[in-house]
Parts: sequence; C-alpha cells; structure tokens
Amino acid sequence: MQKSVLVAVAAIICSPLMAKTYSPEAEAVYKQRFERTAVDGAGGIDAYSPLEVVPGAKAKPLPKARDSRISAAALAEAEAYAGANNSQAFMVIHKGKVVAEKYFGDLTADSLITSKSLAKPITALAIGRAIVLGKIKSVDQPASDFITEWKGKPQGEILIRHLLDMRTGLLAQGVSMEPMNMWSRAYLHPHHDEIIIDEYPLTDKPGSIYEYSNANAELVAVVIERATGRRYAEFIGTEVLTPIGAPGGQVWVNREGGTAHSGCCALLPAQTFARMAMLVAQDGVWDGKRLLPPGYVAAMKTGTAENPWYGMGLWLGGSYIERRGFANAKRPGPKVLHSEPYLADDVVMFDGNSSQIVYIVPSQQLIVLRVGNNPPRKPEWDNAKLINTVLRGLKTDTPLTPQPR
Repeated sequence: MQKSVLVAVAAIICSPLMAKTYSPEAEAVYKQRFERTAVDGAGGIDAYSPLEVVPGAKAKPLPKARDSRISAAALAEAEAYAGANNSQAFMVIHKGKVVAEKYFGDLTADSLITSKSLAKPITALAIGRAIVLGKIKSVDQPASDFITEWKGKPQGEILIRHLLDMRTGLLAQGVSMEPMNMWSRAYLHPHHDEIIIDEYPLTDKPGSIYEYSNANAELVAVVIERATGRRYAEFIGTEVLTPIGAPGGQVWVNREGGTAHSGCCALLPAQTFARMAMLVAQDGVWDGKRLLPPGYVAAMKTGTAENPWYGMGLWLGGSYIERRGFANAKRPGPKVLHSEPYLADDVVMFDGNSSQIVYIVPSQQLIVLRVGNNPPRKPEWDNAKLINTVLRGLKTDTPLTPQPR
C-alpha cells in the first residue's frame, strides 16, 4: 500500500476531528446503524431505511423465445450452477427474448433484488441520460461544476468520468470497526453525501490511479440531482427504467428527503437489471430510440491504463486473468476465480458483491443474469463458468472469438 494512503488511513481512523458537526439526532442514527451493521453486516434489506420509491414501467414480462438457439442441456447445466450457488434469480436472454428464467425459493419475477454494486452501472446510465437531456455536457466535465464545494480545491480536478471509472483519487474502500472511521460514516451517516464531499480525503491526483470506492459512485446521485433539479430516484426511474419498459422499485436514502445511495442500494426486480444490460448490448438504443449518446456505450466498455478490466460502471473481459479483484490490483484483497478465458472476447459485466453478475455479450445479443446471496465458500464461485456454459451451447451464425490470454 502506498505510503500516502497509509498516512491518510491512519489519520482518518485516529483523529476525532471532523470538518462539520451534525445534530445529536443525526449522530444517534449513525451510531444505531453502525452497531447494527457491526453485528449483522452491510447490505441486507433490513439495513436500508428509509427507502424512496423508484418509478418504472408497469411490469410486463419480456417476450419468450419459441425456439432457443441455446441447447437445453447447456441451459439446464447453467441453471443448476446458479441454483447450487444461493441464487435468487437466473435469466438467459438471447436477441431480446427470454430462453431461460428461474426464481428460487419463494421469490418471483416481481420480487425486489438487493442490487449491492449492481447499482454502479445504473449511475453510468443515469449520467448518459443526463448528457442526452443537455443537463451535463460530457463525462469530461468537472464534477465541481455541480459539487461546487470542491471549486478551488484539489478535488476540483475530478471529472465526472472519474466518478464512473473509479479514478477520482479519493481514498480506497476499506473496513474498520472504529466507530468514527471515514468508511462507515461515508456509508451509514444520515448526511453521508456531505461527509464524502467535505471530509473524504483525496489521497492521489485525480485520473492518476484506480481505487475502488463506494464514495465515487455515491457522488453520482449528488451530480444528477444538482444537474437536473430532480430527485435521483425519480430521474433514474423516469429517464432510465421507464423508456426500456423496466419495472421500478426502491432506493435507500440517507434520511427522509435526503440523498440516495447511488453506489450500492437499489432494490429492483431481476428483469430490470436484465433490461438495463440489454440497453448496453444494443449500444444505448431501445426500440429504435437512442437513449444514450453516440459512442457512450463504447466509452463504458473501454478500460483505462490504471485498470484495463474496468470501464465506466462496467467490468470488462479484457485480457484473461485467472483471478481478478475489485480493488487496485496492487493491493491485497479477495480475487474472483476465472477458471478459463471467456469464450467471447467482448464479454462485459455488471458485477457486484455476493457474486451478483449480469454478463453481456453484444456480438451475440446475449444476456446471462445471476443475482442472489453469497455463494458457498466451497467449491468457490467461478466467474467464467456460467457464461461459458451458455456460450458452449449456443448455435451462432457469428463465430465466437475467445478472450485473449
């Protein structure tokens, strides 16, 4: 770990000083959330309160394929793999039609799934819609045009692009059981947005390093609300979900009337995640209408020198790597197994905590979704297994080119 980050982390954890003070009531809420999270862990629906409605389209199932070009054996094997790994929903969509759909336990097509980091691609779609609507100039516009508290500070160099590709230079994600630690306050506090803006430390020059951090994506809600004058929940529901026929749900807000958690905490049906993936596969066009700027999806699918496996809200196949983590590759931390290269070289993913994943193969107009709880530790989850099982069973007119080694 770089010396600058070590110093910053130590200062954050050890110092009781904060840039702003909040009411005793707000601190009491934070304390309650921190203590509950310390016992139960983060990310459960019970931890999300209050919730704000995300509007969407009236629930209407995607069309079913009459004749699948994916073998029944491959679909059965993929479904069994999903079922053995604590999944709540499994879907395969080919050329806009459902060829497999399974819900586990008492869940149904209408059940709300906890997004965790599957919320991060939503932030990229939201920014793209705001650009189309003329509310944001481009991803290379300074975030400080909207987060004006950063003007004249080093954070003023952060671009909107950096919020999406995790290159803000803000402190890397971490965990601490110290109640006044910055990571927990930036996640659990009822003024978490203000804490990120005013107190979350800049440890590196913006654009110079990739560091996975919820703080980056959490700030997108602030940018969208200030750029559009609309609530984040209403904006994504009206401008992202409704145009693609996706049902809405809910999103956690830090307090009643406060700011949404855009980086982690949307509750949406599985079909909604699948439809957003279809929008990416279709280059931002839905039913002949362009919803995202020309070239925007290509930018989402383009990695950086700092992390060639991550674009703007999307994980990328890139060159094959057996184990790929979420954090800066130079840092210790969990790394996900890929037992073999992907069988298609254009695989991109919504990928988040609990191995929740939506694979997108644009060349085949193929979507494979698995959402749910953490898979068992043994045998460990294989991030190549599900998509490759389906691809092996696909009869395609477009030959597959495997992921390069």
